[in-house]
Amino acid sequence: MKLHSHAPPPSALIFFFTTALLLLLLLHPTESTQPPYSCDSSQPSTSSYPFCKTTLPINQRVQDLISRLTLDEKISQLVNSAPPIPRLGIPSYEWWSEALHGVADVGKGIKLYPTIHNATSFPQVILTAASFNDHLWYRIGQVIGTEARAVYNAGQATGMTFWAPNINIFRDPRWGRGQETPGEDPTVTGRYAVSYVRGVQGDSFYGGKHKLGAGGRLQASACCKHFTAYDLDNWNNITRFGFDACVTQQDLADTYQPPFQKCVQEGQASGIMCAYNRINGVPSCADHNLLTKVARGQWDFHGYITSDCDAVSIIYDVQGYAKKPEDAVVDVLKAGMDVNCGSYLKDHTKSAVDQKKLKVSKIDRALHNLFSVRMRLGLFDGNPLNQPYGTIGPDQVCSQLHQALALEAAQDGIVLLKNSGRLLPLPKAKAISLAVIGPHANALEALLGNYHGPPCKSITPLEALQGYAKNINYHPGCDSVKCPQAAFDEAAGTAKEADYVVLIVGLDQSQEREELDRLHLGLPGQQQELISSVAKVAKKPVILVILSGGPVDISFAKHNKNIGSILWAGYPGEAGGIALAEIIFGEHNPGGRLPMAWYTEDYVKMPMTDMRMRCEPKTGYPGRTYRFYTGKKVFDFGYGLSYSNYVYKFSSAASQNKLYLNESSISPTAKSSDSGRYQLVQDLGGEFCEQKKLSVRVRVHNHGEMVGKHPVLLFVGEKKPKNGRPMKQLVGFKSVILSAGERAEIEFDLNPCEHLSHANEEGLMAVGEGSYFLGVGDAKYPLDIVV
Repeated sequence: MKLHSHAPPPSALIFFFTTALLLLLLLHPTESTQPPYSCDSSQPSTSSYPFCKTTLPINQRVQDLISRLTLDEKISQLVNSAPPIPRLGIPSYEWWSEALHGVADVGKGIKLYPTIHNATSFPQVILTAASFNDHLWYRIGQVIGTEARAVYNAGQATGMTFWAPNINIFRDPRWGRGQETPGEDPTVTGRYAVSYVRGVQGDSFYGGKHKLGAGGRLQASACCKHFTAYDLDNWNNITRFGFDACVTQQDLADTYQPPFQKCVQEGQASGIMCAYNRINGVPSCADHNLLTKVARGQWDFHGYITSDCDAVSIIYDVQGYAKKPEDAVVDVLKAGMDVNCGSYLKDHTKSAVDQKKLKVSKIDRALHNLFSVRMRLGLFDGNPLNQPYGTIGPDQVCSQLHQALALEAAQDGIVLLKNSGRLLPLPKAKAISLAVIGPHANALEALLGNYHGPPCKSITPLEALQGYAKNINYHPGCDSVKCPQAAFDEAAGTAKEADYVVLIVGLDQSQEREELDRLHLGLPGQQQELISSVAKVAKKPVILVILSGGPVDISFAKHNKNIGSILWAGYPGEAGGIALAEIIFGEHNPGGRLPMAWYTEDYVKMPMTDMRMRCEPKTGYPGRTYRFYTGKKVFDFGYGLSYSNYVYKFSSAASQNKLYLNESSISPTAKSSDSGRYQLVQDLGGEFCEQKKLSVRVRVHNHGEMVGKHPVLLFVGEKKPKNGRPMKQLVGFKSVILSAGERAEIEFDLNPCEHLSHANEEGLMAVGEGSYFLGVGDAKYPLDIVV
């Protein structure tokens, strides 16, 4: 029955809607009151249920709750917008909330009004990753988890499950969502996942003993996504919905899966999101091997698994993997998925049960995982305001400490790519004149990237630079980032009159985003011509600032003597304008390093659909990421300059430059192949691998005149890689703060089974005999492995 606003409803309907509205306000508050919860002590009719007894184990409580549900009630809880169950005092719950780089109002579970209007907006993840500082990542996670709980306590949230982090590998620089990830390296991505998740969920710092375990109380719930090999959105009319990612076992083992394994095992994440795409023919959300055997079995995952939004419907509607809608429902529930973002399970699960295709026990299994997480969040323990996280109030959102951390993250992530003649930093003299040119010079929204909420406060780069020079002239150069036509004469005229020129250009969400991959790696429209024309007439070499998530082929700028300095600022968040100005004028010494290589335009000759990581010389396939790519690069992974000059020297490593894996009688027999001898990690065993750990010490000396926070990156490479081994790979990184002239010694502990192993063609990790080297900057240390 459809009611029209101009026609009064019958009296019976008035009573019905009034009652429903009161119930909705009680169980699903829209104003800033108290958060929704179950087991209200003032309601003895419901609080006396065993599932409300906090002294019982969560497992027993969940079993009791599920036993009280009707089939229709059970099915209603299998979707992201789970309705209330009034007779049991259970409010509605929204599983979909977002917090990629700050609490966002993009999902359905968070409303940033009326009491809390904003949230701290950190740099987009790709720039945060450039700091190579996992303690910074953890602190960002802590802030996000704290602000999320504050929003919930203010009655502005109907869920505390956040679908972040995005830990897919940034395999192809054209990917529109690469900006959301920590980059192209599995080690960085895995450590980012652990740090972020532990921070959000209220756990202890990465590397120490965590306190949560599989059943501990959660501040908020984090979710590792998108599981797995998801890194194409919409390229040449091939979309993520129909894409079948053909991935070798070798690539799965050492590239695509390690971040998820880390997220689950070390991060103790309470959620996983399965992806839209198929992996070797099987939809991710219908893959029993992936969800149940690997995640829950091999990795011991305890949490819930959600689909990406409408990922269940496409199994039938787009992919044709299921013959009927009911079959798609059966496929995902049997595979181990628990909740559907969308309505497909609500619409077709009852029919699947009636047709005897699905046992109710499969629904109960999913509900057990879902209600376990809600109980870990404290939502079935009475009023959350009386619980440990109940004291987190609105005053902790956008606090000065949180905003200072957003600035620190932007400062530490921004990468100095070029600084000819030490052009930067500029002199701090108010008398200098400055021309600020480019479509991003006065940008605000572009600083935030995607999946953001209203920031605490934000100023544009132009406004921030005005604090350092009184005489500033501004021209956008183009009407938009697309820059179909550039105002060459006007921009050149602005540049000619200034002592220094800062050009701020790049990409934005019109060029790269979810559902939009790039087709080329150049700057949009006439941006390149604008830069070159301005640089040609400027009094001094210009400063070029690139805002982007993915890499851009700026070879022309790298080799142009009229362009003195280049900074990559990603999408630097609410404090990005300030961070840029402070770096340009020397208030901060840049130390960021690229979390993915920047490739030349000819990279796009490869189809995005080719998932192979390893190069194939016979066919001319160049491979992917810095570990395997044999083609040209503009800047390599880990590249980044500073206003200081850092010198490295190995002070100690493996005894006599050799690592023996065959010294003990308990050592397993080495295997042989065409590429040499090797040991399988599974045969060596964890205890043996611990005994063979290497302690590597590197001396770092700041030869510059400024204090700097500096990430030290340790790589392992092989002189002649064989059997698909990487040319080099990152095995450790640590951030150190050094004053001018100061020295420090950094220690890395290398486990040969983790850091010196590679995946063979069967997807098994192995340590191969051969001549390797450890590398930090220009310093190298030879290491021979004998098996």
